[in-house]
Amino acid sequence: MPNSIGYSQTMSKPISDLKLMISSMEPVLNDGAYVYTSVPHGTDTSNIDSIASIREVEGMTLVVSEKQALENGLPVLYRCSWITLNVHSDLNACGLTAAFSKALAEEGISCNVVAGAYHDHIFVPVALESKALLALKLLQNS
Repeated sequence: MPNSIGYSQTMSKPISDLKLMISSMEPVLNDGAYVYTSVPHGTDTSNIDSIASIREVEGMTLVVSEKQALENGLPVLYRCSWITLNVHSDLNACGLTAAFSKALAEEGISCNVVAGAYHDHIFVPVALESKALLALKLLQNS
């Protein structure tokens, strides 16, 4: 059911058991290419639909679609693909990030992780997206 700002929110119960989280990961590749960029504090970003943002001493780091970055003249610091783990992982749970980052590291794949309230989001190099998906699916089925 859409809420007042127009998106659907699933009300599933968060999973905290590590084995169940891993077996329920269901990694999905989001369409398109994404980038990490950084803008100075105070920059008007109201016209930018960011995937994630974090305030750092050096500036505001944004994860945005590559298209938006190019349209807005933003510097590309890291070009990546976005994989969402569709398991509703508990924010207090331990071990999921360690498990999937280890599986990716064993394949030589770097990853940058953003935890949302419901899902974990993994940003991997575009050229390695298929290899990353395979590694995550192998982990899920192990």
